[in-house]
Amino acid sequence: MAIKEEVLQYLRKSTGDVSGEELSERLGTSRTAVWKAVNALREEGCEIASATRRGYRLLKEPDRINAEDLLQNLDTQFLGKEIQVFKEIDSTNEEVKRQALRGARDGLVIVSEEQNGGKGRLGRAWNSPFGTGLYFSFLLRPEHIPEPLTNATLLAGLGVVRALRRVWGLDAKIKWPNDVVIGNKKICGILTEMAAEIDKVQYIVPGIGINVGNQSFPDELAVKATSMLIELGKPVKRSEVLLAALEELDKLFIEKEFPLEEYSDLCVSLHKKVRYTRGLKSYTGTAFAIAPGGELMVRSDEDGTEIPISTGEVIVQGIYGQNV
Repeated sequence: MAIKEEVLQYLRKSTGDVSGEELSERLGTSRTAVWKAVNALREEGCEIASATRRGYRLLKEPDRINAEDLLQNLDTQFLGKEIQVFKEIDSTNEEVKRQALRGARDGLVIVSEEQNGGKGRLGRAWNSPFGTGLYFSFLLRPEHIPEPLTNATLLAGLGVVRALRRVWGLDAKIKWPNDVVIGNKKICGILTEMAAEIDKVQYIVPGIGINVGNQSFPDELAVKATSMLIELGKPVKRSEVLLAALEELDKLFIEKEFPLEEYSDLCVSLHKKVRYTRGLKSYTGTAFAIAPGGELMVRSDEDGTEIPISTGEVIVQGIYGQNV
């Protein structure tokens, strides 16, 4: 562990002022190294008071994500046993894929404070400002890949929903297949990518973006996006959100079973008018069920046919302020 992190942990545990001499003795380093560590922490946003003959006191920490802190507090069986945190990256999905090709192990988690190439489904950009959202992706090797493969996205959404409901009491639900919503606004998006050969899947990468500390959104997103800060009226540490999400996701991908009844109860797409596309033509109908394989079942307005939808864009009446 770096001296900087050791100093921070010691200051966290202390109820009063801690002298530089005490820190250097307890951590087995020089007072100059302690002084440099304190200055580095201040540059990262920590508020640390200091006074002659009294020492240092930690007043406030920024909402930062630290891999060592996460590993110390994470309670999972396979997911997140290796966590890497980046200050900025093109896309957490892309980094997981790069490392997967180099042999990264099952359950690797990549987190970034900011993405400059974040993406959503259908090639859309994902707004990823620094320090407000939670952007992470994880690697699934065959042992933890569900069948059918498309259920990976559904399980990822359910894991986020479970975490938001369990820890913060938020009325989070799922817009099939890859969004988490509160009311009619989006709080989380999911993009799942995969690599496969003719006879087997090599790996799957679910990428998750959660709006945590966003106080506002660009005009084009404000009508359809929300955040945990907006919904709760108080700040939440992104590291706590990540820990809760990883623990729920770990359970789901160990079991690999699709909890159809639970998912259906939490799916806002059901029993609503929807618009969907098949080929180049757009149709409307009523979503009435989730199939065991994860498909959205829609009863066509045209002739009452029951149609399973497994891919493509589905617009749901009232969600994101959209009309069918």
